[in-house]
Amino acid sequence: MPITEILERNARLYGQEKCLTEINMDLQEKHNVTWMEYELIENSPLGEYRRDMTWRVFDEKANRLANLLIKRGIKKGDKVAILLMNCLEWLPIYFGILKAGAIAVPLNFRYSAEEIRYCLDLSDASALIFGPEFIGRIEIIYNQIPKVKALFYAGENRPTFAESYDRLTANCSSEAPQIEITDDDNAAIYFSSGTTGFPKAILHSHSSLMSACYTEQAHHGQTREDNFLCIPPLYHTGAKMHWFGSLLAGSKAVLLRGVKPEWILKTVSEEKITIVWLLVPWAQDLLDAIERGDVKLEDYELSQWRLMHIGAQPVPPSLIHRWKKYFPDHQYDTNYGLSESIGPGCVHLGIENIHKVGAIGVPGYNWEVKIVDEKGKPVPQGEVGELVVKGPGVMKCYYNDPEATAAVLKDGWLFTGDMAKMDEDGFIYLVDRKKDVIISGGENIYPVQIEDFLREHDAIKDVAVIGLPDSRLGEITAAIIELKPGVQCTENEIREFCLQLPRYKRPRKIIFDDVPRNPTGKIEKPKLREKYGAAKLVAVQTQS
Repeated sequence: MPITEILERNARLYGQEKCLTEINMDLQEKHNVTWMEYELIENSPLGEYRRDMTWRVFDEKANRLANLLIKRGIKKGDKVAILLMNCLEWLPIYFGILKAGAIAVPLNFRYSAEEIRYCLDLSDASALIFGPEFIGRIEIIYNQIPKVKALFYAGENRPTFAESYDRLTANCSSEAPQIEITDDDNAAIYFSSGTTGFPKAILHSHSSLMSACYTEQAHHGQTREDNFLCIPPLYHTGAKMHWFGSLLAGSKAVLLRGVKPEWILKTVSEEKITIVWLLVPWAQDLLDAIERGDVKLEDYELSQWRLMHIGAQPVPPSLIHRWKKYFPDHQYDTNYGLSESIGPGCVHLGIENIHKVGAIGVPGYNWEVKIVDEKGKPVPQGEVGELVVKGPGVMKCYYNDPEATAAVLKDGWLFTGDMAKMDEDGFIYLVDRKKDVIISGGENIYPVQIEDFLREHDAIKDVAVIGLPDSRLGEITAAIIELKPGVQCTENEIREFCLQLPRYKRPRKIIFDDVPRNPTGKIEKPKLREKYGAAKLVAVQTQS
């Protein structure tokens, strides 16, 4: 069953019920009034700050866009790119593209103009729908993207080189177009995070999207009573595929624009949120704010909040131990996945396995997992090998890149590039990215293990461990350490702390600096290697 049929079912069954709410907390703070006061003010800016949508309107908006695309000559299998910040229009646009039989191509909102041009060309996009934040970038390239035949602008103050999405769709039918869609039809192209170079185009089918719905609901048990807080960017598989559990259940979701701890708690409290998916930096910021006294939990109604889960990057066990100190009644889950495996869920900890915090978990619903050596043979229990997964959410291919596809897809198994090991109970522990493994003096060193250890230090907010060239050992380990705001710490203090590690795991270089992360929370290690790899390293002693 194509995923568009789930939306149509919800529109029939729950048409008048609210399904999506967009909240822009920054606007609310600028006006300095409460949410209830907005509703009492005549001609209030509530429409800017908070917007709601019902299932019926959601479906109708998707239908209007689908009919517009068809009218403009977009055929089944054509690609339509989306370049929007999280907003109420995002998901109806995504589903409108699918209803037209076209392939949705979400773009990273942090892409430069050149990266946008590259991805549009790589995906063979025929149309682009973009928002006001991207006018400048699209203006630079709009005459350099000959494959893109239509530019639709969603927002006010339309640029002259684009057409109005709002005006054009308003004049299109709200009835579903008669386009036959099958499970095997191509549905979406997602781009790899690009932490190891230019992104690859990842092609998924409709059955792959549906598998994400079933896996997500099986793991987190969404019901009609749940309300999901979605903060991560919708262009990424993670955020959207977690929301797919809400779609399948016919339950509500809130799109929060902003990640301040007080904004998250306020939204959870006032919207009666039950499920929150966080990235590691946001969870750390929230805990830091609690411990500094910047937010007080007793000021919020949080009793209905039942589940917090984290994915997109390795989760330090110390973080979850801290979390349970302040939220002892929360269910917790770790989710592991890749865009190539339709995002989260091919491995997950499971809410019943909190005692195994530190593991990424066990095979997800409908998934198989192996850990293999360089020849693809399973390694003995407890030994490190490459994690490979197989299931209904594995990508079809890297679009127009058969060589890259063949390197990671073998007999239906997806080779993830992640190094892992399995314990005696069958729980999988992520060791590191295969490309991030440091080989120093012939010894394999896995940075994630050192990073998890260093995060136990009270002064450290974030850390990245990378390999740097060394004429004698080949590589040496360097720890880039971001201290908590206002905290001082010396190199000697870090080195003394590291005496608990085996000698070969102790960082040879200590560097105090910010740790860059991409929008999905992954550490951008290529940037750090570029910054420090060729330069003479001078460790800064303190940071404030």
